[in-house]
Amino acid sequence: MEKKRIITAGFREEDLELEPKLRPDRLENYIGQEGIKENLRVFMEAAKQRGETLDHVLLYGPPGLGKTTLSNIIAQEMGVQIKTTSGPAIERPGDMAAVLNSLNEGDVLFIDEIHRLNRMIEEILYPAMEDFVIDIMIGKGPGARSVRLDLPKFTLIGATTRIGLLTAPLRDRFGVVHRLEPYSVEDLKKILYRSAQVLQVELEEEGAEEIARRSRGTPRIANRLLRRVRDFAQVKYDGRITAEVARFALDLLEVDKMGLDYIDRKMLMAMIEKFSGRPVGLDTLAASINEEPETIEDVYEPYLLQLGYIQRTPRGRVVTARGYAHFGLPYPGEGKGGTA
Repeated sequence: MEKKRIITAGFREEDLELEPKLRPDRLENYIGQEGIKENLRVFMEAAKQRGETLDHVLLYGPPGLGKTTLSNIIAQEMGVQIKTTSGPAIERPGDMAAVLNSLNEGDVLFIDEIHRLNRMIEEILYPAMEDFVIDIMIGKGPGARSVRLDLPKFTLIGATTRIGLLTAPLRDRFGVVHRLEPYSVEDLKKILYRSAQVLQVELEEEGAEEIARRSRGTPRIANRLLRRVRDFAQVKYDGRITAEVARFALDLLEVDKMGLDYIDRKMLMAMIEKFSGRPVGLDTLAASINEEPETIEDVYEPYLLQLGYIQRTPRGRVVTARGYAHFGLPYPGEGKGGTA
């Protein structure tokens, strides 16, 4: 069910064709995350002045905020090549050794979902990150021996949505660690204007505002909604995206003014109606809406928690006063629904 959600921040098949075209390729064109950009600008300039590689970088935060884009920009700004892989794609230590051995001096190695690397592969990364060497076992049994190979100096950029799953030894080897935050409506509007130019569609300010407010603070979602609204503007209207067009399209797509979709509303209403606003356990909630507990915890809950619509308590999940207000319902008070 999650795959069908237009407002999911995860990468989808439909993003494959257009998303690379919408990504900025220079730091000056990257909108938002001002503190991170300023720090990276200083670190990169200092490394270039010393003739060194940039320290290893760890970027973390929710999906869709631009970790991959920022990694490509770092390589572009440093004037080096970037090799891209992901944690799940590296299954054996030999795979990691082959990737490291293919790097040239100064290259960037980008590992997405780095928290999904297995521990044996992490062991290979430790000396590679610290001393730019790898140890390879040659032969088997009693005659096996370890050979140390030198690597060119490189920059590892790791991206993760689950920094808590990274082991401390791996996390501590990154010199630059940054968390990407959800975007403001104003920053999302700037991103939408730029994307509209690339897509060659006329976007009015009120239309951009409407899309930005429903994009859950996530550029990937904003761009996806823009593409869908563009279709409605083309077929049902005169091609321009106005506030009216955006509202019409997004209402039909069942994305409301706060960026909630039918699954979010279904979950909140189940907590309000089926359990009368009382605390409900994760497994019970999952069974009541026919979803997996992990999907609720990892996909649906974070944005509702961010909005302050639900709250986790020792007795279970409850809908807050804000959650009730979203549906125009009276809040039952502390006796049933817990505190807001």
